[in-house]
Amino acid sequence: MTDTFDQAFDDMPLVAVLRHITPDEIIPVANALIDAGFRFLEVPLNSPDAFTSIERLARHCPPHVLTGAGTVLEPSQVRQLADTGAKLMVTPNTDADVIDAAVSAALYPLIGCLTPTEALQAVRRGARGLKIFPASRMGPDYLKDIRAVLPPSTRLLPVGGIGLDTMEAFHKTGADGFGYGTNLYKPGRPAAEVGETARALVAEFRRLRGR
Repeated sequence: MTDTFDQAFDDMPLVAVLRHITPDEIIPVANALIDAGFRFLEVPLNSPDAFTSIERLARHCPPHVLTGAGTVLEPSQVRQLADTGAKLMVTPNTDADVIDAAVSAALYPLIGCLTPTEALQAVRRGARGLKIFPASRMGPDYLKDIRAVLPPSTRLLPVGGIGLDTMEAFHKTGADGFGYGTNLYKPGRPAAEVGETARALVAEFRRLRGR
């Protein structure tokens, strides 16, 4: 059965990684991203007052936009995230206890991994997608290598050094979506500029996907 994650992923599987964003910036930047077509907004927990930003996102954004935390490292952070009303949980690594906590809290886990061992563990624990990180260090062909041992339906999202100039190469080798960090948002960048970059990324993904 299709759920909110599936619908958002089918619509536009691009994740905005808003590292170091502040609560005062979060709503204008979120509006710019949503207007551009983004459906996944992540505030890493090493951002200033991250849970305040996440709670504001959860209250503000429409139901078809999934918001949540990135750089989630501990089960206690998962429980705090669930209390905000957000639904997306993103990790930089593969930790079984963190994934289990997210599944138990009815959150959508997007799990960071690199090796086949990590990827398979994440899938078996309930990851809804795998964040291949750091993607640019491994190169596009690595996606073909790791996909060969994963269930065919596994969603792979390269993250780390991904931009307009690299999306096509990764898409050709099996990327289902992408995550963008500093090339999309960096501290103090005006919301209008974030929106302009976001529109270009969405347009390129639609071109690659053919719709």
